[in-house]
Amino acid sequence: MRLNIKGTNMELTPAIRAYVEKKLSVVEKYLGENVDAVARVEVGKITHHHKSGEIFKAEVHIIGGGVDQYAVVEQADLYAAIDMLKDEIVQNLNNEKGKRFVRARRGARMIKEMMRGLNPFKKRF
Repeated sequence: MRLNIKGTNMELTPAIRAYVEKKLSVVEKYLGENVDAVARVEVGKITHHHKSGEIFKAEVHIIGGGVDQYAVVEQADLYAAIDMLKDEIVQNLNNEKGKRFVRARRGARMIKEMMRGLNPFKKRF
């Protein structure tokens, strides 16, 4: 998975870049080895409309290999926002994986029921 990291209203330091890369490297496990996905990550300050304190936003959009997932988190601490972002995107990927398996099982069940209906030796009462 390739990462494109962008800083908004703040300087993107090497420490922040390394932290984002470390946290989002876990996501590759959920995508699989064969997926050539691109993760667009944006971290930054969004304090323009707040009266006091800094609010940080972290968002990620993963595209490629049949995956299109988006997550955004706002927190008072940048590193906490990145941690929560990783948790949210992993949860989204797990939910999508579960939906794919359910769809496949539902389709297999429908085919099995159709095949049962075509059985000429089945007694019908």
